[in-house]
Amino acid sequence: MKRTHSIRHYDSASSRVFDVANVLILLSLAAITLLPLLYVLAGSFASEGEIDSRPFFLWPERIVTDAYDYMFAGDTFIRALLTTIGVTAVGTAIQVALTLTMAYPLSKRHLPGRVFVINLVVFTLVFSGGMIPTYLVVRELGLLDSYWALILPLAINPFYLLIVKSFFQELPEALEEAARIDGCNELGVFWRIVLPLSKPVIATFSLFYAVAIWNDYMSPLLYINDEDKWTLQVLVRQITAPNADSANMLGTQSSAFFPEQGLKFAVIVLATVPILLVYPFLQKHFAKGVMIGSVKE
Repeated sequence: MKRTHSIRHYDSASSRVFDVANVLILLSLAAITLLPLLYVLAGSFASEGEIDSRPFFLWPERIVTDAYDYMFAGDTFIRALLTTIGVTAVGTAIQVALTLTMAYPLSKRHLPGRVFVINLVVFTLVFSGGMIPTYLVVRELGLLDSYWALILPLAINPFYLLIVKSFFQELPEALEEAARIDGCNELGVFWRIVLPLSKPVIATFSLFYAVAIWNDYMSPLLYINDEDKWTLQVLVRQITAPNADSANMLGTQSSAFFPEQGLKFAVIVLATVPILLVYPFLQKHFAKGVMIGSVKE
């Protein structure tokens, strides 16, 4: 009894030590992540003099909105923001639809040529064409300076496809068989049975696709030459670049009190906040979706 009691005491003490260490590590990582974001947010509401005089702060001495006033004075930022929202919404819908409709038939073991197609998908995970061949394909398809160049080349992520396929394989076959007995064809089974049961996976990978499109910088830089079609990330890069003429890029007039540094902070904030606001609405499904394929019965 004494030995058992000592073992339990040891396990309890070690568990508490682990919990404390775990909390401290997580708090440290959270601080490393959040402090720069809070500084950028505070800097976007600070004056130029305060930004120059204070190397780091989390709350401005005086809240000013000059940076945001300059940003919205012209139509360049609003156009880039609406462009990014549109491309993200359309691109996410297309990518999720293509991923689901390709993963569902590949989850059926009786599908002819299924293994060959899956091997092709796996091959793309190991080998890719690279930047130059992809650019040549986009150019030959006539997609340069087109928003489709930001969507179609990355329409299906092979890694996401394989995970969704595994999720479909774990669904009970009895449900699909019952639906077929009731008169549903394959499309009806997919639409009425499979999709309603796939809300966690749809929410999870919709979020993954949306974040990837929203944060995509290289594709617009490579394929979009028209400045009027720039996405938000390209505009952010141009404004935050050293010696950038921010006023000219935003279509506003520079002045003696032009908030150059504050404007850089403000454009970063507005490029980050919209996609962060999506997470709370998908959190319930996201918590389930991230565990897809991790547990096998």
